[in-house]
Amino acid sequence: MLEIAGLSVAYGESQVLWDVSLEVPAGGVVCLMGRNGVGKTTLLKSIMGLLPARAGSIRFDGADLVGRRPEERASRGIGYVPQGRDIFPNLTVRENLRVGFLGRRSGGAAADGLERVFGLFPRLKSLLGRKGGVLSGGEQQQLAIARVLLTAPKLLLMDEPTEGIQPSVILQIEEAIERIKSQGIAVLLVEQYLEFAWRLADAYAIMRKGTIVSRGATAELRHDMVREHLTV
Repeated sequence: MLEIAGLSVAYGESQVLWDVSLEVPAGGVVCLMGRNGVGKTTLLKSIMGLLPARAGSIRFDGADLVGRRPEERASRGIGYVPQGRDIFPNLTVRENLRVGFLGRRSGGAAADGLERVFGLFPRLKSLLGRKGGVLSGGEQQQLAIARVLLTAPKLLLMDEPTEGIQPSVILQIEEAIERIKSQGIAVLLVEQYLEFAWRLADAYAIMRKGTIVSRGATAELRHDMVREHLTV
């Protein structure tokens, strides 16, 4: 579904990603790991088109994305849940969800899409008239994921979805990702909560200083690798 090869990205003259290669299969969950500041968020922003590539290729569902605008990538089926959630605080939950339909990739009744996300996050249905800015962190995260799912993505990019979230909501998010995966949607997940990642991900990739230094099946991720690359 997603094939990245030799990707290099810079902020101005400061290069952040160096020769990154990564694959995410359809219906697979790949967890991108690494300490803070190693380039994980930069990689997601590059896939979404928020940062330009200096070199390399990004292919999604067979098409080359380099040079395409973020809205084109969204319309092709890439959904992005950024770190910090970025919901619209002055819009209601209902209005935030309507925004998701603006980028919807395919047809289908709005009511059907809403019922599917309410099936994942039933709490949102009782909050439709409440402004996003007054929701708890966990409710905002559910809203951010639901909004992106309404675009009918084929690939979901998620940046630290458990950050600052209470355990009960983390379990709901985990169940939602499992159901998303079962529908054939690919997921590239940036996550520091290792137990969450181990339970969900089929494969992992570890970043260090802007490049990927280790990758493989999650079941093969060894504790010595965690200590070397992830432990602060």
